[in-house]
Amino acid sequence: MQNVKETLINYIKENEDKFYRIAFSYSKNEDAALDIVQEAIVKSLNHINKLKKEEYVKTWFYRILINECLQYIKKNKRIITYESQEIENKIEWNDDISINGIDMYKYIQNLNKKLRTVIILRYFEDMKIEEIAKITKTNISTVKSRLYKALEILKNSIEDI
Repeated sequence: MQNVKETLINYIKENEDKFYRIAFSYSKNEDAALDIVQEAIVKSLNHINKLKKEEYVKTWFYRILINECLQYIKKNKRIITYESQEIENKIEWNDDISINGIDMYKYIQNLNKKLRTVIILRYFEDMKIEEIAKITKTNISTVKSRLYKALEILKNSIEDI
């Protein structure tokens, strides 16, 4: 069990920026993102005994983090707006995105929670579909259909520009 805990702690230390970026993409608030990440870390450490194998640390922790993000949204059903410059400073965008990063961010935020989660994990965290399925506790075909639907919505939104 000690080995699993060490693996989790090392994983958290190595990826804290990624976790913050994900939390910020949901909360759109610096302090809230930090709180979300902190809560996910506390929960993971408190429930480390539920994780039996080291190789599941990544998906297990991401599941906790995404659940914390969704809890935040449920508790705070308000829209927080940021100035364009602030958002561009907080989010790192892939080079694949051909439109302005702030516009893409707005389009992604308009997706429902399930579609947004799949897009963020796939394209911003570069996860495989199988990993996303484990994190979201859905089957692979559901992840693929959500991904396809989200991309179709984003494509149509961008074409309307």
